[in-house]
Amino acid sequence: MEKKTERNSYEIDMCSGPVLRKMLFFTLPLMCSGILQLLFNAADIIVVGKFAGDNSLAAVGSNAALISLLTNFFIGLSIGGNVLAAHFYGAKQENDLRETVHTAMLISVCSGILLTLAGCIGAGQILVWMQTPQEVADLAVLYLRIYFLGMTAMMVYNFGSAILRAIGDTRRPLYYLSAAGIVNVVLNLLFVIRFRMGVAGVGLATVISQCISAFLIVRCMMREQSGIRLELRRLYIHRDKLVKILKIGLPASFQGILFSLSNVIIQASVNSFGAVTVAGNSAAANIEGFVYVAMNSFYQAAISFTSQNVGAAKHGRINRILYTAEGCVAVVGLVLGSAAVFCGKELLSLYTSSPAVIEAGMKRIRVVCGTYALCGMMDVVVGSLRGLGHSVLPMIVSLVGACGLRLLWIFTFFRMERFHSVTSLYLTYPVTWIVTFAAHIFCFILIRKRMKRKE
Repeated sequence: MEKKTERNSYEIDMCSGPVLRKMLFFTLPLMCSGILQLLFNAADIIVVGKFAGDNSLAAVGSNAALISLLTNFFIGLSIGGNVLAAHFYGAKQENDLRETVHTAMLISVCSGILLTLAGCIGAGQILVWMQTPQEVADLAVLYLRIYFLGMTAMMVYNFGSAILRAIGDTRRPLYYLSAAGIVNVVLNLLFVIRFRMGVAGVGLATVISQCISAFLIVRCMMREQSGIRLELRRLYIHRDKLVKILKIGLPASFQGILFSLSNVIIQASVNSFGAVTVAGNSAAANIEGFVYVAMNSFYQAAISFTSQNVGAAKHGRINRILYTAEGCVAVVGLVLGSAAVFCGKELLSLYTSSPAVIEAGMKRIRVVCGTYALCGMMDVVVGSLRGLGHSVLPMIVSLVGACGLRLLWIFTFFRMERFHSVTSLYLTYPVTWIVTFAAHIFCFILIRKRMKRKE
């Protein structure tokens, strides 16, 4: 038997063998990566909340939905790169894989530059439109502008990680994220506690850590010997690969924007309840993020596993991949979501010592975390659809089923005195998850039936 090399020990053959074992092997490092990232982000918020005050906490938290809105568009493009690279990897088309890698990485650089310009120039006006409380507005603008200086590094890391996921490598991104995150925490403590830099210190620490993670992912890809090897002199936009990446990535981007837009509008509505509610909402959203990233690893698995099997023309494994991912995400969502509800007050106390802020945060945790498994199950179906090469359909379904219903609620019932409460606002999440999940399942069944007729 041929000895396994260090290089291919990071790769996963998703086209043969047991699905569950390989999916867990794929998702566990990815889950740890997401949880570590949020731990480092939580350290940001905890440090700024404990040592810079509730206004600084609200300033950082009030930017979360806006940052997601501006970054999700380009991160959606990385999904296009992931699907295309996994497809060529499964089909063993090395030259097409190399062209995909270099096209995707150049897109990441261009995306980062555009985001930096948009974030720095438009920060003030956008936060005004979001009804950011006046007492935290100046701090929020300062944090946002510093944060967006690191956008190019963030995009490079995300696109590079997407390429590595396409071949089943989720471990090395975990190592690089861990190293960068430790630096982030140390710099947070130094800048905020020692130098009293407040939100500026948190933003600067984040930018530096993003640059470190980007450097490590690029170095990794430049040392590769397989089709994902990155050579800077070969960076070029290959038109046919760009078109295919955009075909999958753009609908994913628009879907991310639509979800984030609805969240921005919800955030603006939350902002109208004052700084205490904003601070509680920010801390609660950070806690629920741990549940989300754990579930999101199965969404990523559904994309990569499905894409590789489509490339290898092993369509018989596609349904099994979906069933396995759905079962896993349901268990993870129920366990972690319930834990967040039961331990909510203790977790929120890590962010703030204010009883009012803690109670405001619990209102969100009870509704969102208690039903979060529904969101994970919805996302997994979307991942399978994208792995099959269908990206426009889930975008349309999400536009109508999730974003449309949320906006309809906010601009109709929420304006009525009877329903004008922050809890009523949070209830829009589980309702729209149920509707959208059911619609995505229906679309998946139709597409699979069509595929079987063609086989």
